[in-house]
Amino acid sequence: MAPGIGGFGGLFPLGDSYLVAGTDGVGTRLKLAFETGIHETIGIDLVAMSVNDIVTSGAKPLFFLDYFATSRLDVVLAEKAWPWYLVIKGIVDGYQQSDYALLGGEVYLINVCFIPTLVFVFVCTRAILSRVFERSGLSLKRNLPGSSIALGEALMAPTVIYVKQVLGIIGKGGVKGIAHITGGRFTDKLPRMFPKGLRALIYKDSWVVPPVFKWIQEAGKIEDVEMMRTFNLGIGMVLVVKEEAALRILGDYHDTNSVYRIGEVISSDGVSCR
Repeated sequence: MAPGIGGFGGLFPLGDSYLVAGTDGVGTRLKLAFETGIHETIGIDLVAMSVNDIVTSGAKPLFFLDYFATSRLDVVLAEKAWPWYLVIKGIVDGYQQSDYALLGGEVYLINVCFIPTLVFVFVCTRAILSRVFERSGLSLKRNLPGSSIALGEALMAPTVIYVKQVLGIIGKGGVKGIAHITGGRFTDKLPRMFPKGLRALIYKDSWVVPPVFKWIQEAGKIEDVEMMRTFNLGIGMVLVVKEEAALRILGDYHDTNSVYRIGEVISSDGVSCR
């Protein structure tokens, strides 16, 4: 259905409008959750991955269904003690941030700890992080250098849900395109907004990169190009807007340190940095 393969959500015609549907998982975060013991943010991440994709079409999330697969489920231990409870609690937190209905879902008991299809999303980012840990010798429980936060906590910080902010910005006009920056990061996600012949030119050092990404780059000796290809570097949502809209948005959020002008649209194709 419209707009075809490559969008952030699937669009289904409904009268003069469209229903937008999306589904996603938490990728490498699931592996990190088990290694760090931090499961509280996984549910929020799951919601964020889905609703942030949907809002790129200008759609308001309506409802959510979750699917939880596990090798065991102890109802007595589940309440406030087992990952299942913490994940579901995160999903509830996520839907409260997004203002949609949580209709229900499925809890499925299987004989393995991970759904097989999840294995493939671990490969690229997980391999890089493993190499960084080996070189640095830093444990996930040790504080991030120059910070009072443990590395594991920094890596498991909840994903930002952008629904209300983005819908508010769209309502004021001037938005030409939106990209949710997750897997594939800048190099793959940004071109999906543009027709052939347009390129995203990213201004280097135009936003504050969170400390955890700086540590990953320094400890792993990773080049800038690879960092942008693998990580979002703290930019979760990119909006292409008219000049006057950009000035208005920057003014509305000037005291929040959460919005940056990070580039411009130029002729050619793909993504480049300056």
